[in-house]
Amino acid sequence: MTRQKISITTKTGDTGETRLFSGELVAKHSSRPDAYGDVDELVSILGIARCHCEKPLTRDSVLEIQRQLFIVGSELATTGAKLDRLPQRIDADRLRQLEERMSALEAEVEIPSGFIVPGGSLAAGHLDLARTVARRCERQVSALLDDETIDNSTLLVWMNRLSDYLYLLARFEEGEPTMVKEE
Repeated sequence: MTRQKISITTKTGDTGETRLFSGELVAKHSSRPDAYGDVDELVSILGIARCHCEKPLTRDSVLEIQRQLFIVGSELATTGAKLDRLPQRIDADRLRQLEERMSALEAEVEIPSGFIVPGGSLAAGHLDLARTVARRCERQVSALLDDETIDNSTLLVWMNRLSDYLYLLARFEEGEPTMVKEE
């Protein structure tokens, strides 16, 4: 059986529009594509971080986050009327799992009492970059909730925890952090 080649070019974007995961045509600059585009950026940055992680726990944790972020992206790209078509969403159970992973890591990491200069290692630097992009994604989710584009408030909490978790992963991966010193 011969497989037919599929092109990734749809030409829909040529007019400044894109299709949501749920099928609706929207402007590329509208709030949903803006939000899930930032999530896509975060997934990619985490991919770079994962390539440079020296510790298996960090590598595995980052891969799990990337997989969860695909669930976030699909939820952001699906209108409320079609959410029942999604096989998975960010829910209280996924939030609980993230919080449990955070608690376990907090037991392993000594939290510095000051500001950290990112870049103690290549992986930690990328994890810190991912943390800042996660905060941007959190702001996007907050805006979508405020204007009632989405209605999953658990997603906002999950995104808030994610940036904290990425901070912990960066500290775990780098070991001794570089601190900002007053002169």
